[in-house]
Amino acid sequence: MIERTPGPLLWVEGVSKQYGGVRALEDVQFSCRAGSIHALLGENGAGKSTFIKILSGVVQPDRGRIFLGGAPVSFATPGAAAEAGISCIFQELSLLPDLSVADNIGITHPPRRFGLIDKKAQRRWAEEMLARVGGEDIHPAAPAGTLPLSRQQMVEIAKALARQPRVLILDEATSALTAADVAKVFTLLKRLRAENMAIIYISHRMHEIAELADECTVFRNGRYIETFAAGTKSDDAIVEMMIGREYSSAFPPLGGTRREGKPALAVRNLSWAGELKDVSLEVHPGEVVGLGGLDGQGQRQFLLALFGALIGVEGEIEVAGMPVKILSPRQAKSPELGLALIPEDRKNEGLMLPMTVRENLSFAALDAVSGFGWIDRKAEVERIDAVVRQLAIKSDGLDGPVAALSGGNQQKVVIGKWLMTKPRIVLLNDPTRGIDVGTKQEIYQLLRRLAEQGTAVLFYSTNYDELIGCCDRVAIFYDGTISQMLQGAELTEHNLVGAALNLTSAAQRHDSNIT
Repeated sequence: MIERTPGPLLWVEGVSKQYGGVRALEDVQFSCRAGSIHALLGENGAGKSTFIKILSGVVQPDRGRIFLGGAPVSFATPGAAAEAGISCIFQELSLLPDLSVADNIGITHPPRRFGLIDKKAQRRWAEEMLARVGGEDIHPAAPAGTLPLSRQQMVEIAKALARQPRVLILDEATSALTAADVAKVFTLLKRLRAENMAIIYISHRMHEIAELADECTVFRNGRYIETFAAGTKSDDAIVEMMIGREYSSAFPPLGGTRREGKPALAVRNLSWAGELKDVSLEVHPGEVVGLGGLDGQGQRQFLLALFGALIGVEGEIEVAGMPVKILSPRQAKSPELGLALIPEDRKNEGLMLPMTVRENLSFAALDAVSGFGWIDRKAEVERIDAVVRQLAIKSDGLDGPVAALSGGNQQKVVIGKWLMTKPRIVLLNDPTRGIDVGTKQEIYQLLRRLAEQGTAVLFYSTNYDELIGCCDRVAIFYDGTISQMLQGAELTEHNLVGAALNLTSAAQRHDSNIT
């Protein structure tokens, strides 16, 4: 039990929430002090998202009490929570894409003059908020939807701080950020803590928790498990509390793949729009090849180019020894080529949120289960059932909206959708971003199983541990090209960082980048 002390700014007791037959929260307790960063930990589906939606007025609890500053509160709307001083930055961005950055930041309380919005004052206010979060490079007049995902996330943080909250909640707020932006956000959060703000921080990145948190609370299966001071428990002990079982090694053993015969995928001198420059690479059947380097060095563009999503790509591509010109994603996923792309942004690029789990799973494979304009429902059901079992997708029925699933299960649906096409080459763009450690382990094991079945895998990750633990080789991207290939004993965090910063000498760099 949490001891109730005079200190907490925010206190929650006995909060429960149920959706139909699904228990999201049951008798949850929580407290957070002013001037502290409190980490909220748990697997996807543990109840964290429902809990912060209750705190921020998005949903109402079935029972329980919330105290803020010692007084009982309840919030019928997000606006009421914001007025009381609770501001939440959700993992799913809430920006209005067609409005400017300044309009988004000042949308709830825009400065006014003579009853009208004072655009000049609003722009100055937006510039101040952006500077506060380290987003000075973001133009306040730019439409929010035109910004890269990492810059949109910085705008979201600035928007939350513009409300001058007493309690700031961040849900995986760094998962879309570059390393440089993460450092800026950490500096900001430490400054806000010193200014006596209460901060609730949700992250699956244990190194972030170690650096930032003062206290930690663990939820599991919708229940409160334990609160403890940061640094008093090992990572393994915390993970065991989160998953409710003994924590085993995160990564399955590598397969020791031999690169023989024709490569499944061969790329030579691939270039695009100055962002890709003579990229050459081979991936053999049964091999997991990582894409490393600092974020924004061309890795994402490379995967999109291979999948036919970019116009004007130059260079040569071979699939199973056959020269091809991939002009569209439809062609890329065809049985003749057999490519699949797991995108970075599952909400906007991987799923159709209002549609059902079943419809999302079958969408990419409709050609394979259709004939003469009709869907073979029996074949469709067989493939869907096989994928649901293979990935252990947890849902309250396949005919419910995919938006109702936890983040980890949504990501499983994205992966399952492409496994339905029975691909020969799988391209993954940072697939574990914002999901829990248990689901991450399942994805790591899936990658190794795919490789053992002869699938060629290209795996981009911003996590060095994943590259080391999952990949047979890692191609380091720098300034739009592959600067070095690391494998075997060379594949260490020290070498990954050094290569990402281009610190290796010219004599050590890989010349051809093909094998």
